Amino acid sequence: MSDLANLKPTIRLSIMNPDAESGSLFGRGIASLCLGVRETGSLNAAAAKGMGMAYSKAWRIIKETEAALDLQLLNRDGAHGSDLTDAGNKLLDAYLAIEEKLQREAEELFSDVLK
Repeated sequence: MSDLANLKPTIRLSIMNPDAESGSLFGRGIASLCLGVRETGSLNAAAAKGMGMAYSKAWRIIKETEAALDLQLLNRDGAHGSDLTDAGNKLLDAYLAIEEKLQREAEELFSDVLK
């Protein structure tokens, strides 16, 4: 049996539109796609090369999430790539900040409970 101190909690954050009929959420996967677009300037590079995902699947996920959130995440420029909209950047930054803070707090709480 392993020592409990070697374990680590994992936080799964998602952001949703409570008025959306779709179950699409802004979670770790879409955040990773958006972060990849921010870093590479391309959905194709972020998805296919960065995550091992088909571009068509990444495109579908982006479209479904945009529809569910009623928010455009990406500016698309065809063969010239993509970048995040202002709203997409703000949402991604908020998601990453909240996720980081919750992760730190979860690790501290877990450690405190084990004492």
